[in-house]
Amino acid sequence: MHEKTIAELSAGLAAGDYSSVELTSHFLERIEQLDARLNSFITLTPELALEQARAADQRIAAGDAGALTGIPMAHKDIFCTLGVRTSCGSRMLENFISPYDATVVSKLAEAGMVMLGKTNMDEFAMGSSNETSHFGPVRNPWDVERVPGGSSGGSAAAVAARLVPAVTGTDTGGSIRQPAALTGITGLKPTYGRCSRYGMIAFASSLDQAGPMTRTAEDAALILGAMAGFDPRDSTSAERPVDDYAAALDQPVSGLRVGVVREFMHGDLDAGIAASVEAAIAELQRQGAEVVEVSLPNAHLSVPAYYVVAPAECSSNLSRFDGVRFGHRCEDPKDLEDLYKRSRSEGFSSEVKRRIMIGTYALSAGYYDAYYLKAQQIRQLIAEDFRRAFADCDVIVAPTTPGTAFPLGEKGDDPVSMYLQDIFTIAVNLAGLPAISIPAPAVNGLPVGFQIIGDQFQEGRLLNVAHRIQIETDWHQQVPEGF
Repeated sequence: MHEKTIAELSAGLAAGDYSSVELTSHFLERIEQLDARLNSFITLTPELALEQARAADQRIAAGDAGALTGIPMAHKDIFCTLGVRTSCGSRMLENFISPYDATVVSKLAEAGMVMLGKTNMDEFAMGSSNETSHFGPVRNPWDVERVPGGSSGGSAAAVAARLVPAVTGTDTGGSIRQPAALTGITGLKPTYGRCSRYGMIAFASSLDQAGPMTRTAEDAALILGAMAGFDPRDSTSAERPVDDYAAALDQPVSGLRVGVVREFMHGDLDAGIAASVEAAIAELQRQGAEVVEVSLPNAHLSVPAYYVVAPAECSSNLSRFDGVRFGHRCEDPKDLEDLYKRSRSEGFSSEVKRRIMIGTYALSAGYYDAYYLKAQQIRQLIAEDFRRAFADCDVIVAPTTPGTAFPLGEKGDDPVSMYLQDIFTIAVNLAGLPAISIPAPAVNGLPVGFQIIGDQFQEGRLLNVAHRIQIETDWHQQVPEGF
């Protein structure tokens, strides 16, 4: 059963080939047997899962089931879940039990999905390798001595290892697409505001966006259709109807104008990655798409701009974790100042502290104009570059990452090298655009990601292009040995 896609599992449930309880039990057993090698889960919820599965079976029997009813899934541990630990991969929230559900969680529950548990992640979503988690690093199922990418590395590893058919992730600077690329799955970052951020613990509020991580674009379309929509509790939520993403999947791509980013493909890109991306572009050309060259002249400024904006917002968002109301509290504080200092020092890891310090510095009175304001101006230049590019093309394609998965610990002492892993993904977040990463031909036995970028609220077109590639190739069907 774990070899089937969500669409196939849904058909099997509808036909009565198996029940949701049987399906849920199967995936819970796989997690129990295999996850010790990966550390992709922080919390398992077997009792809740079986309860939801029984309810799903009743809905199916009553003829009240949708495409997702009874399908097992998991949530990145950044989404608040009623009565279940929500840790954000941090000691600060190690024992926090959420009193409510995030909107994304409640929407997928209403669709009838069954929650198996919460997946591991970089602490407060800060990282590109899933090595900063308080609960230990996640390992890549393609090579357990390599990283799965981050911050949604637990989600990506779980889907790649067939431990769960679908998982939610969050993308602030590439944290859905980058781990999707390094583990050989499909990861969609929707337009900013397409999915509610209510109940999603904030890292950088103007950049964070929830999205689905699945094996195929078809599955991602089904999940996004249930996740997306306006939420009055989120002031950044887009008040516009949700498209039927599955309906447009099979449309031909003949005549589609595909923009190839000059700066990404003509730079110092690894030759193997470049050849893999070219193979994906060639498949689109074979299907009748037209390739044009486009330019994003300010894309090289995206990493420095991001690492001012994101830390500035994180320093503000994480100020609430002070040891007073909830979260980690130090033992026997001498006074209030000692409580604040030691609680935050003990609760946050070095990477989170680094970003808080950078952000606080950038927002300080003497440096706000020189750093934060300048970074926001660069952000507008990047957004304008995309607007000009989309005048000449329908979608933009690029590598997702500059290389394949790197060994655990290789970049731990070099933050700049780690930050550069998101060099092809960050510009999309700064511009608030949707993008998807799908598998391209592997390099040296390791997955490679092919990124497709769209204009605002063009998720349907991205899913269509991705699906057309996947029905003609088998790159997304490769399975890590032993899983």
